[in-house]
Parts: sequence; structure tokens; C-alpha cells
Amino acid sequence: MERVVVAHVGPSALCRAAVRWASWEATRRGLPLRVNRHWTPAVSEAAELVVAGARDLDTVAGSPSPVILVPEESGEPFLAEVVLGLDARDPAAGAVGFAFDTAHGWGVRLRAVHTWRFPSCAAELPFGIPEEDRAVWEDHEVQQLSDALRPWREKHPEVEVLEDVRLLTPVHALVRRSAYSGLLVVGREPGGPGTVARGLARESLCPVAVVPS
Repeated sequence: MERVVVAHVGPSALCRAAVRWASWEATRRGLPLRVNRHWTPAVSEAAELVVAGARDLDTVAGSPSPVILVPEESGEPFLAEVVLGLDARDPAAGAVGFAFDTAHGWGVRLRAVHTWRFPSCAAELPFGIPEEDRAVWEDHEVQQLSDALRPWREKHPEVEVLEDVRLLTPVHALVRRSAYSGLLVVGREPGGPGTVARGLARESLCPVAVVPS
């Protein structure tokens, strides 16, 4: 079956930005572009990539292919760093692989963002969190991210990777980067898009790739 890039134009908006982004990506990949106005699961069976407006997340969420959600105000696609949001304790292989492949194809740096929060015992400390405790916890998170990325860095030595550990919520950390990024990449669980994907669809300033596990 011929592989294609599908641009879904839903009822929520004209989605010119999504069609523009899909056309650019189809040209880059050397694939035909199919513009679709009536979504059914069969539409995405041959799709290497599905591109839709950010407000159409629920419509295209069941796609077996990676979905790119494009903000309606998005301008022309541009080659800035690719940002991967991952949980270093349980990295989603589909999202990690897609992020590395995209960064390689674009010839840009990959920023891998892992977020964390203080352990529950921190709330019981009577005089706040000592700096040495915070440093130990943060060092542990940094090491976890490094360990999670090691096999991928070995597989893709041509990709420059910046490891970024943040004491923030995932949505907050990734939205902060969206103003400077060409694409955010996150995983999608079998049950459908979670709170991170939904938060990014609402708030990201750049396109968001939601990649099935």
C-alpha cells in the first residue's frame, strides 16, 4: 500500500496551517499528500503521518500513525530544535524513535526534556528542603535521563542531544520550550491522549507530535 501524508481539515477551523505543514512534510519525505475532510479510522491506515489542527485532537486521536497537531496561528514550518518530552523511568520508545528520526532528517539538535518533582517525604521536612538533598535527588534524575537515552544516542551518533531535566510539570516545561522549537514530541498511551498531550494541544506555540506507543 502506498504511504502518504494525510492532512485532516476538520470543522473546527480552516486549518490552513495544518495543510501547509502537511504539504511541507510530504515534500520533505517524498510522499504524496492527501487532504481529507471526513475522518474515519481507515483514512490513516496508509498514512505515514497525519497532520491536523490542534483543536482536532480527539478526532484523529485513534490514528495508528504519528499525529502532528498544528496551532491555527502557526506560521511557515521552520527547522528549529526538536523537543522530546519523556519520562526517563519509562520512556515511550515510539516517541523517542520519532524524535531522533525527525531531528536527524531536519539536521537539528534534539532536546530531551525529563521533568520531576520532590518525593512525598519532602513535605514532611519541618524546615524546608536542604540544598544537599535537592542536589542528590536532581542528580538521580539526571542520571536516569542519561541512562534512558544512551542506547538511542549510540544508535544515532549523528544527532546532537541536549539532556534537560526540569523541576516542573511536563506541560509547563514543554510549553516553555515551544516558543523556540520546531516540534514537540510526546508519546500516546493505548487508551488515547493523556493530560500532557491535551495540555500541549491547548497551549503549545509550535506543532506537537503525538506518537503511539
